[in-house]
Amino acid sequence: MGCSCSYKGDYRMYELKDYLKSINETKENLMDGDDPVWEKKYSSFIMNKCLAPFNDTIMLVNEINQRHHLDSKLQYDFLLNSIRSRKRYAPWVKASKLKDLEFIKEYYGYSNEKAKSALSILNDSQIKAIKNSLNKGGKK
Repeated sequence: MGCSCSYKGDYRMYELKDYLKSINETKENLMDGDDPVWEKKYSSFIMNKCLAPFNDTIMLVNEINQRHHLDSKLQYDFLLNSIRSRKRYAPWVKASKLKDLEFIKEYYGYSNEKAKSALSILNDSQIKAIKNSLNKGGKK
């Protein structure tokens, strides 16, 4: 299975999914090719964030975080050669949930952790009531 890059004329799209697929599944080293832009477009912060939720990768991501000063290629090579091949999927946190979190924090005066706990036990009607009580009027 080759690289799933998208081409539009001479413009090549360097997508996050390509880096993730190479690290998690194909083990194809994208940075060993002739194109130096693969290394420039690599974002170690985003890659670490994508790989951190999994039990088998969290310790490796932590090692990379401790060595953030290393070149992108070295960080990529470490993850590529250290992580076992497997499909990994974790959903992103929805923006509406984050917005609801801010309402909970303001209403109860909670920290992020306490607000997350409260958000997990509140139902939609309770959250709506909290939003209505915090409505200060004016234009929407």
